Amino acid sequence: MAQLTALDAQFLNFETATNVANIAGLAILDGDLNRSDLQELLTQRLPHVAAMRRKLAPVPLGLDHPYWVREDDLDLDYHVREIGLPPPGDDRQLAEQVSRLHARRLDRHRPLWEIYLIHGLSGGRMGLYTKIHHAAVDGVGGADVLAALLDLTPTPAPPPEGEPEPDEPAPGWAAMVGRALTRLAANPAQAVRFAARAVPHLDEIPVVSKVPGVELVSGLARRVAGAGDAPGLPALPAPRTPFSGPISAHRRFAFVSLPLEEIKQVRKAFDVTVNDVVMAVCAGGLRGWLAAHGGVPDGPLVAGVPFSLRERGPGNQVAIMTAPLAVHVEDPVARLEQVQKSMNRIKERFSLAPARWLREFSESMPAALMGLASRSAFGLVGQTAPPINVGISNVPGPQFPLYVCGARLLTHYPVSVITDVSGGVNITCFSYDGSLDVGVVTDRDMIPDAWEITDRIRDALDELRNEAFRDKP
Repeated sequence: MAQLTALDAQFLNFETATNVANIAGLAILDGDLNRSDLQELLTQRLPHVAAMRRKLAPVPLGLDHPYWVREDDLDLDYHVREIGLPPPGDDRQLAEQVSRLHARRLDRHRPLWEIYLIHGLSGGRMGLYTKIHHAAVDGVGGADVLAALLDLTPTPAPPPEGEPEPDEPAPGWAAMVGRALTRLAANPAQAVRFAARAVPHLDEIPVVSKVPGVELVSGLARRVAGAGDAPGLPALPAPRTPFSGPISAHRRFAFVSLPLEEIKQVRKAFDVTVNDVVMAVCAGGLRGWLAAHGGVPDGPLVAGVPFSLRERGPGNQVAIMTAPLAVHVEDPVARLEQVQKSMNRIKERFSLAPARWLREFSESMPAALMGLASRSAFGLVGQTAPPINVGISNVPGPQFPLYVCGARLLTHYPVSVITDVSGGVNITCFSYDGSLDVGVVTDRDMIPDAWEITDRIRDALDELRNEAFRDKP
């Protein structure tokens, strides 16, 4: 038995009919995977994957955050499903099917995950779509869950040795209420402690940082606390774009694989990092789309970039930092230089004081108010002044082939979250076995054709690579 942290619970609280907190991955496999074999593999390994064998136990009257409790009767026939694509079974049909699956909320009375085997894909391939709730894992944790189901060779490894760590039984309702009242009594003190720690970092909080004078107050507080000067963060308003504002309940998904070697060539040519190149390529792709749909803004977009705080333990250990994304810069090399400067500034600031404000702020609020506060804040900010235009994430993965029940994993495309606050576009990248697999999720009403963005991302990499080799034979 483990209780959700306040940050974990936030991903439950903000869900509405349109804001859905599913994170997922679409694996493309070489071969046709058998459902019974996959269920047998899961039977052996899920006892050792805590996030997939637990379900929610709510606290009476919502007085506290829910608990995770072990599901002793895991119904794999429910969680592992099969669907088929009609001929010709191309990538666009696959992406359309994933779009529909990704928009559906998970059943909170069961462990919060589903796996879909998608047959009928052309070229002797099949799709494996794995969906899990963001309350259970963050992006890095989700990759760890996937890794538990994969093998290094076509022959599955034997089951893990030893018994999994047993879960404590869930507390009864009286114990839950007692703990909730104890936490409630401690909330004022937690709020005071949070305020004292948070003032030096107010300019890191996406919404609060826009308040006039916040940067000055934060800087003074850091100097008083003896923390010295930290690199300033740009206080940029997020420009209005065709993908700003409240989202609908419908999604579009598209994907593309970029050669990792080409990204490394650009990195070496311009003496930047792989992540700088990824961010610049995403900026170029979005610039191309904006130029064709409503115009490029005069200033940069504001990207929400997650940073992992993971040390040990389950749940969400992530912070969101905002970064200017230089879509307004026409020259691709100058755009890359702007991206590098922005990311360096954030990394310097982050290394001085890891951004744990979101977790601490969440813990300082009474749990009974969190759901209402989250939904109200999302609705208000999403309709008035969203602080973020787009979410962009880059997750490093293994550079060697992996297998699922003997079928080789060809590519693995992330399928992430869009919200009213973070905008109607999310671009998440995962490096695997020599390629950068890019998954793009959009709101269907804002961007009906997500493939246009993936095409322009590919063009943006070609553009940078051409610049890198301009003066070479």
